Amino acid sequence: MKKKKNQTSVMNRYLLIGLSVFCIFMMLLSSFSDKVGGPFKVVANVTVIPLQQGINQIGGWMGDMKDNFQTLKQVRSENTKLQKQVDSLITENNNLQQERYELQRLQELYQLDKNYADYKKTAAHVIGKDSGNWFSTFTIDKGSKDGIAADMNVMAGSGLVGIVTEVGPTWAKVRSIIDDSSNVSAMVLSTSDRCIVSGDLSLMSDNQIRFGQMENNDNTVSVGDQIVTSYISDKYLQGILIGYVSEVTVDSNNLTRSGYITPAVDFKNLQEVLVITTTKADLVGSNQSE
Repeated sequence: MKKKKNQTSVMNRYLLIGLSVFCIFMMLLSSFSDKVGGPFKVVANVTVIPLQQGINQIGGWMGDMKDNFQTLKQVRSENTKLQKQVDSLITENNNLQQERYELQRLQELYQLDKNYADYKKTAAHVIGKDSGNWFSTFTIDKGSKDGIAADMNVMAGSGLVGIVTEVGPTWAKVRSIIDDSSNVSAMVLSTSDRCIVSGDLSLMSDNQIRFGQMENNDNTVSVGDQIVTSYISDKYLQGILIGYVSEVTVDSNNLTRSGYITPAVDFKNLQEVLVITTTKADLVGSNQSE
């Protein structure tokens, strides 16, 4: 086995020497092919020139590969720069979109503040909510240190959100009118017919709130009529928009009417709210003292 390996090594050595001699011969033949004639030149034309052409083609191919490799590196470098620019533009666009949406929300709050200019208000951010898709109960970033107290009315969008139920030094909890435990004394703005608006989370997938106990009288209540908080409510201030009638029917007793309301607030997306810093009890007390 060792002998065979040694023979192979010797053959490889001779082959390398032979190739080296051949290359040297070809180089010499190439150098003198232009200076001599006859059979020697014919041999050069048959052997050296095709070899040179092949080498030139290989050299050209390798040169092209080198250029392509450099071009590829440049393209990759440019792509990296362009990707960074794209990422930067995407981030900038996202920031602009967020600022635009925030501006729209603030404009809505400003308009809401103007619509209820008779009430003193303070703005607050929503900082937490219970599980689920809807803001049935949530927490804001204002508390007793900011003048927030229980039973203060909370608004957003175009109308009523709910009422403050619990207060800490720097936070407060709000129960919205869509919560299952919520009942609001309300009335039809155009006719003053009173009703009770009851929260029901099962209806929110259709963006509806239920109302009932409305007297069945000669007053016409139509789809699109505004429902607002009633003047007889013990906790809600009068005249705050709750929503718009979407359906009304006469109950089986033929004495009352009930139906559904499309709320004036998007209860799936709440970020900022306005808290009216006067409670109904405060307002009633001040009127009685007068």
